[in-house]
Amino acid sequence: MQSAPDLEPRAIALLKACSDRLSAAKSLSFIAVELLEQPSREGHPIAYATQSEVVLQRPNRLAVITTGDGPASEFYYDGSKVAAYAPADNLLAIADAPPTIDATLEAIYHTAGIYFPFTDLIVADPYKDMAEGLKLAYYVGQSNVVEGMTTDVVAYIDRDVFVQAWIGTEDRLPHRVRAVLLNDPERLRHDLELSNWQLDPPTSTDTFMPVHAERKSLSLS
Repeated sequence: MQSAPDLEPRAIALLKACSDRLSAAKSLSFIAVELLEQPSREGHPIAYATQSEVVLQRPNRLAVITTGDGPASEFYYDGSKVAAYAPADNLLAIADAPPTIDATLEAIYHTAGIYFPFTDLIVADPYKDMAEGLKLAYYVGQSNVVEGMTTDVVAYIDRDVFVQAWIGTEDRLPHRVRAVLLNDPERLRHDLELSNWQLDPPTSTDTFMPVHAERKSLSLS
């Protein structure tokens, strides 16, 4: 018989509070800086960084503008179509999309290999998506170094990923997330810093539509 997951109540309460804060916002924006380790040609882990400016409006608007150590990219979703723009090539690809952010994130991952490191935070109900795969969750303690604020630190295993999250004690928002894929023999680390949070900011429909001219069609079916 499979044993029940070891879920510490204090850790679960913090994860739920963070999820509730995010899902209650009709719109939100933030900046995400990811530090991703990848094996070098010599076998040592090399870190690459990207920065994404994120704006969303529930249930069906999303914009992600990404720069960093690699080609810049822009992603737009306006409720009926998605658009991916590559500035270096001045190339814009457009496709029909499902009617919600959650369904669109799943579609672009399975059909186009597009994945954002903060996907788990922008779905309609982050804790609900997490709950089925939780195998372990415990409270680590408090920290005062992330953005100069006090955060509660929670560690958990969601399916095959070990995650450590720094959640603001006052605002209940995630400010840092560190993840390791447990089935990765090299245990490469994924660090995500989240800042400039704005909940329920005013948004414009123009934010979620590309303005670039050259287009190449693609399909998400």
